[in-house]
Amino acid sequence: MKILLTLVFSGLLIWSVVLVSFSNDFNNQLLVATSNVSRESETPRDRLIGGLLTADFDEGSCLSRYQQSLLYRKASPYKPSEYLVSKLRSYEKLHKRCGPGTDAYKKATEILGHDDENYASKSVGECRYIVWVAVYGLGNRILTLASVFLYALLTERVVLVDQSKDISDLFCEPFPGTSWLLPLEFPLMKQIDGYNKGYSRCYGTMLNNQAINSTLIPPHLYLHILHDSRDNDKMFFCQKDQSLVDKVPWLIVKANVYFVPSLWLNPTFQTELMKLFPQKEAVFHHLARYLFHPTNQVWGLITRSYNAYLSRADETLGIQIRVFSDRAGYFQHVMDQVVACTRRENLLPEPAAQEEPKVNISRSQKLKAVLVTSLYPEYSETLKNMYWERPSSTGEIIEVYQPSGERVQQTDKKLHDQKALAEMYLLSLTDKIVTSARSTFGYVAHSLGGLKPWLLYQPTGPTAPDPPCIQSTSMDPCHLTPPSHGCEPEWGTNSGKVVPFVRHCEDRGNDGLKLFDEL
Repeated sequence: MKILLTLVFSGLLIWSVVLVSFSNDFNNQLLVATSNVSRESETPRDRLIGGLLTADFDEGSCLSRYQQSLLYRKASPYKPSEYLVSKLRSYEKLHKRCGPGTDAYKKATEILGHDDENYASKSVGECRYIVWVAVYGLGNRILTLASVFLYALLTERVVLVDQSKDISDLFCEPFPGTSWLLPLEFPLMKQIDGYNKGYSRCYGTMLNNQAINSTLIPPHLYLHILHDSRDNDKMFFCQKDQSLVDKVPWLIVKANVYFVPSLWLNPTFQTELMKLFPQKEAVFHHLARYLFHPTNQVWGLITRSYNAYLSRADETLGIQIRVFSDRAGYFQHVMDQVVACTRRENLLPEPAAQEEPKVNISRSQKLKAVLVTSLYPEYSETLKNMYWERPSSTGEIIEVYQPSGERVQQTDKKLHDQKALAEMYLLSLTDKIVTSARSTFGYVAHSLGGLKPWLLYQPTGPTAPDPPCIQSTSMDPCHLTPPSHGCEPEWGTNSGKVVPFVRHCEDRGNDGLKLFDEL
């Protein structure tokens, strides 16, 4: 009996040891598996966007800088080149050495107080500047500021931004440890607003008057890169002209067009641009994500709208409607055009012919959120009623949302511009996008989002164009009024045929220039 009890006890002891060992092994494997799942789910998104951004900022001072890529924006298929990242870090160091408040800046501004016609023989140190002056609407300003910054990057100038408008209410500072805002005591501040084509230091005017050459260099030049620029104003982009402009310490720019495509017509710039942007159509996409970070107030407008109206959707569609007409308001033919485009391109379903009885009401339906931006709320109301009065033919639930409808563009009014910026960003967060031809607002939205848009053709009369729209093969914005010809006589008269990847814009017929990767 004692022997039997001993055997039973020994067996139970061995079995318990086996169970404990198995249990420990199981728990260890479970912990490892859980840890792996947790690690995968917590793997951070690339908050620095492939190195475009530096980690040298306090996150709380500008929530949008790092939260965009982490929480709201899908990972972009367009990756910045290592060369671009390196150039941006070098630029940040240059700006810190030469920016406002530095000895170099003080020295450079001293020359502006002297009306010396010949500055060619004098040393101004390593710091040369380009001043961006805010003109026209917000879309124009964003596109032109990106263009000016790229020019500064190519020519090793320091970009300074006119702060007399509301730029600091819209965007955070983009460069660490310094400021891009032009000091209010800048010597030419009171004169800048009056600069135009007739100004004696306007580059186009100086060319006309033969008042500038390699031995006659002024301390500053005004560059007129507006829709009404003359041929001589547009010579600024050319290689031999750049050899003169490069010697001028201060450039003052007024622009209302995105002039990046024209920089590629300059062979010297083109070589550098190829290294910076192997994916040519991604120029503005990268520059915008580097430069333009909405202030916390604007970011609040964006995130509240996104979380309330877009975050729950299975798919999102942005529709931006801008009407270029002497008579403002809602136009039925424009509404017809929008409907025709979205249906033809299968962006929105047709309403069902009649109400279908719902047999299986437990099955979840796909939700598509449509974000409409326009000065006029009637466009979104018409679309909303269309899917309220009848269900969609696909069974999808269509929700239509328009953040604002202010009827009148109110540039330089703080809240209006903040709402406009918020709407551009919200459009850029959608999955697909429809935008209006020639609209800089639309250009910013789709390029920032890395989206190839469906472009609504501009109506030429009271009827909708047929076809109503075209999907672009490039997300790059359009330079609406580029040079009509190249810089050299043998290049001919068509700037859209100088290089194969700079061609005419789809929404401008045989006009305008933009960058394409698809040849």
